[in-house]
Amino acid sequence: MSKPAPRALALLAALALAGCTTTSPDVVQRSDAQRMSQVQDAVVLSVRPVTVEGSQSGVGTVAGGVVGGVAGSSVGGYRESVAVGVLGAVVGGVVGNTVERQATREDAVEILVQLKNGERRAIVQAKAEQTFAPGDPVVLVTTGGLTRVTKAVPATAPAQPAPAPVYTPGGRSQPSS
Repeated sequence: MSKPAPRALALLAALALAGCTTTSPDVVQRSDAQRMSQVQDAVVLSVRPVTVEGSQSGVGTVAGGVVGGVAGSSVGGYRESVAVGVLGAVVGGVVGNTVERQATREDAVEILVQLKNGERRAIVQAKAEQTFAPGDPVVLVTTGGLTRVTKAVPATAPAQPAPAPVYTPGGRSQPSS
C-alpha cells in the first residue's frame, strides 16, 4: 500500500465523524438557544421503539470513492492501476455510503401523546435520559418547527414574598404580622 492510501483512510474517518448528527432531545442546536419556544401540556398514550434511518449526504460515497480509487491505483502497472483504481473507486463509494448510513442511524422512540384539547400527536425523537410511560404528564416544546418531548415539572404555587420589616421609632425593625 502506498503512502496516500493511509492519508485517504484518515480523511474518510474524519469525514465520517463530521457527518454524524443527532436528533437527541438532550441536544439543542446553537441557533435555538435563547429563543422562545411554544410549550404544550400533554399526556403520554403510548411509547414504542423505532429506528431513525441514517443519512446519505454523499460525503461517505465521495470519501469512500477517493480512498478506493487511490488504493486501487497503486496496484500493478499503468493499465492495471487504472482498471483497479476505477474498480476501487466504485467499491469504495458503495462501502463509504453504507458506512455513512450506518454511522448516522439512531435508536429512537415514537411517543403518542394527547393534548389537553383532546388532539393526539406523534413525535419521534432519539432515546434520551428520560423514559416515558403511558399516563406520564409531558410537555411538548416546539422551537423552529422542531418538537421535543420532556417530562412535565409538577406545578407549584408561586412563592409568597417574605413580609416587609416594619420600622419603629428607635431604629428597630420588627417583622410585620
